[in-house]
Amino acid sequence: MNGNITYKLHTNKETELRKDLENLGFSIDSAEYAFWRASKKGITVTFYKNGKLLIQGSEMSDLVNYLIEKGFIEAESTVPYSKWIGTDEAGKGDYFGYLVIAGVLIKDNITNNLLKLGIQDSKNLSDTSIQDLAKKIKKLCIYSIVSISPQKYNELLPKMKNLNRLLAWGHARVIENILNKEDCQYAISDQFGDEKYILEALMKKGKKLQLEQRPHAESDIGVASASILARDEFIKRLNELSQKYNIVFPKGVSNDVIRTGKEFIQKYGKDKLSDVAKIHFKTTNEIIKS
Repeated sequence: MNGNITYKLHTNKETELRKDLENLGFSIDSAEYAFWRASKKGITVTFYKNGKLLIQGSEMSDLVNYLIEKGFIEAESTVPYSKWIGTDEAGKGDYFGYLVIAGVLIKDNITNNLLKLGIQDSKNLSDTSIQDLAKKIKKLCIYSIVSISPQKYNELLPKMKNLNRLLAWGHARVIENILNKEDCQYAISDQFGDEKYILEALMKKGKKLQLEQRPHAESDIGVASASILARDEFIKRLNELSQKYNIVFPKGVSNDVIRTGKEFIQKYGKDKLSDVAKIHFKTTNEIIKS
C-alpha cells in the first residue's frame, strides 16, 4: 500500500493513539490544524483536530492492520444493512473515452479486508494504485461493470434526453446484474440527479430495493470500491482506443484534449470523432472550428 489514505477518527482517541504510535517508534511533532504529526521510516501519520487521520508514505499495510486490530479505524459505512450495493461511474467528465458504471456488493465480513487494502475514492489514487486495487476488489466482491462506448454514448444520449437519465440507466443495470447473482435490500450511489431516474430504470428485482443517493457518497466503502472499478475500466478502454487509432487520448477536458482532437480529425476526419469522444461537450466546437 502506497500513497495517501484518510480515515475519520473520534477526537477522544487522540491521546491513546499518540501513545501507541510512540510505542511503535514514531517521533511526534506539531503540525498546523492538527493535534500532532507522527513520523517513522517514510510513513507519516497526521491527526487533525476535525478528526481526520491522514496516513502518508509507502508500505503502510502493517500500520493500517495494526490500527484496525486495535480498534482505532474501521470501514466506514452509514448504511442500515449488513449487505449493500455501492455504485459509481467514471468518464462522465472526460471528453475522450467510455462512460463506465460499476457496482460492488459489500458484506460486513469483508469490509475490514477492503479497508486494509486502502480503499478510498478513486480520485485520490494514482492509475497504478487503481489498477492494483481493482484486481483485489474483484477477488473479494461480487461486482458488475457496464461500459458505454463513445459511439453508443452519442447514440443513446439524444434518445434519453439528458445525461442523468443515461447515468441512471447504467447504475440500474449494474444493480440488476448484481441482484441476479445475490439478493440485497439496499443500494447507495453518489447524487447526480433525481433519484426517480434510477428507480424508473430498475426492473423487477431492483424495484424491491431501497435506494439512496447522497452527495459525496464515495465516503462509503462500497461506493469507493465501485469508483475504483469504474475508473480502472475507463483507463483500460481509453488505452485501447489510443492503441487502435495510434493517438494518445488524454483524460479530462483541457487544451491537450483540444489539440488531440484536432490531430484526430486531421488523420481520420470529423465524422469519426463520435467514435472516440462525447461530442455533446462544448469541446467539440473548439476542435472543429478552424
